[in-house]
Amino acid sequence: MNKIITAYRNRYYISPADLADSAETNRLHLFFISPFLFLFGIVNLTFFIFYYRNNLCQHLPTFIYYGVIILVSLYMYIASILAKKAPREKAYIVKNIPFYVGFVVFLASGILGVYDNQPFNGLITYALTDILALCVFSFSPFLFLFSHIIGGSIMAPVLYDAFGMTGLLNVILTAFLMICLSLYKRRTEKKIIMLLKKQKQNLEAKTFGSFTLLYNNQVIKFSRSKSEELMAYLIYKNGCSVKTKELITALYGKSADSSRYGSNIRNLIVDIKHTLADLDIQNFFITEYNNFRINPEVIKCDYYDFLAGDKETVKNFAGQFMSQYSWAENASTFMGYKVLKNKV
Repeated sequence: MNKIITAYRNRYYISPADLADSAETNRLHLFFISPFLFLFGIVNLTFFIFYYRNNLCQHLPTFIYYGVIILVSLYMYIASILAKKAPREKAYIVKNIPFYVGFVVFLASGILGVYDNQPFNGLITYALTDILALCVFSFSPFLFLFSHIIGGSIMAPVLYDAFGMTGLLNVILTAFLMICLSLYKRRTEKKIIMLLKKQKQNLEAKTFGSFTLLYNNQVIKFSRSKSEELMAYLIYKNGCSVKTKELITALYGKSADSSRYGSNIRNLIVDIKHTLADLDIQNFFITEYNNFRINPEVIKCDYYDFLAGDKETVKNFAGQFMSQYSWAENASTFMGYKVLKNKV
């Protein structure tokens, strides 16, 4: 058993610190998907109440089914918003909890459908939950396997009665393929993370004093002057997602008109993408659903070492942080206070 656990960890285990950026992606996907699930539940519940308004009690399980979908999708939406500011050391847990809750509940909804004299609809719900999880989210294949062993065991008798032995075997085979895909996906994800760690040796941000972004010890030069400031701001945000409006405020001031400067931000985004692509810098600058961030796990940065409490880095801080940018003044004050606190 110990050999199996060791083999699993060597091939598929990824530390929570390395998955902090994947957790942010999960959060954004959940933020985007949950309103559609909420709308699906509302529309179906409304239709159900209207169609069975004279005998709702006889269809109580279906009523509960759609009610749970509405409540859980609403919870996932709110939780994905609240988890945005979770510190990176807790990001993997805090940002993934809403996904795991939703995943388990929707699997349970499929099981409920199977036992509510709707084996086909319940099985479809169960399968769609699997497919959505595999295509969109990053998750532990061990938990995926565990949930399917339990869920499959619960549904097996009803599925056998409804579809016969052939149908049951097809369901088992499909579940097995899903589990294999989840293992393959995690293995691929681990390989990518290992490659990105090698990239980290060559990509560096220096923030003490003036901001400088380096790759292979050469300064990265962008076509637009504001592109470097946008990168500096995202590095300062330490992996947190930032919307266009916040970028406009940081780069052009609080009174800047969003409609006027929105195109400027889009041009900067294109410039950054092209520049990094030409240098073959991967998975560093990330854009999702009008949210922009950098992946702190693939870059060396004195600011991140400072936040981690590295004594030598804290000692080297001389009071200036990204000194060419006015929005960095508050961070510089905070860092100076931290240095004084450590000296006391």
